[in-house]
Amino acid sequence: MSRIVFLNGSFLPLEDARIPIMDRGFLFSDGVYEGFGVLGGRVIDNDLHLARLERSLSEIRIANPYSREQWAAFEQELVHRNDMDEGFLYLQVTRGVADRDFFFPQEGAPTVVMFTQKKSIVHSPAAEKGIAVISVPDLRWKRRDIKSVSLLAQVLAKQAAKEAGAQEAWMIEDGFVTEGGSSSGFIVTKQGRVIVRPLSNAILPGITRKSLLCLAEETGVVLEERLFTIDEAYNAAEAFLTSASNFVVPIVSIDGRPVGDGKPGAVTRRLQELYLSMARAS
Repeated sequence: MSRIVFLNGSFLPLEDARIPIMDRGFLFSDGVYEGFGVLGGRVIDNDLHLARLERSLSEIRIANPYSREQWAAFEQELVHRNDMDEGFLYLQVTRGVADRDFFFPQEGAPTVVMFTQKKSIVHSPAAEKGIAVISVPDLRWKRRDIKSVSLLAQVLAKQAAKEAGAQEAWMIEDGFVTEGGSSSGFIVTKQGRVIVRPLSNAILPGITRKSLLCLAEETGVVLEERLFTIDEAYNAAEAFLTSASNFVVPIVSIDGRPVGDGKPGAVTRRLQELYLSMARAS
């Protein structure tokens, strides 16, 4: 059976979905997106994701085409139509179709696309055994807090990781880790403190990051939001990442150097359990 996608209010087979070449998302990367984890046929952290979508749209001055209730209904219908129990749901909104011009078009409507990708998250090799990360320079623009569809720097970073035999890249600016190519980065000190970079225009406000920090704080995990260097990461007891498409994933090596004993650590495992318990109960 063909995968079903959502395009501008309609559900249709993937092969029948078409977007005009004059769409500003294609011509200018003039749009934003959201990615949602799906577990047990349910979209995880949906309210937080939709709030971030609203913020991103507002920051680039695109009117939100749907209410939260409408978005949620469309998402759940798409998950149902694709018979998806576990995986990833992608949503994109662009400024729409207009003849090529840098100025915002005076008329027209946003283009809205959603699709699903079935994948194992909970029992993936990455979640169970951990992954390798490399460090790369952060080449991105100054509004990384907007979830822009302009992802060329991240594409290049993640391709460099793949070619180095790693699964993610940590981007470095002024000696400090900003974030991963498609994830938030954390380290755990030898004293058991969980360190994560504070929010600013320099990083995306990760939704899984936010949920995990709330869960960790509720259970007494010691948190510290501050900058950390790549050298500090090399010497950490543990490291991990969070993202909607992977939840919580241990990092067992950085730039070819083992993190701690080179295996997923106890703090990371505990945080994995906390997040999965929340996701299953939501």
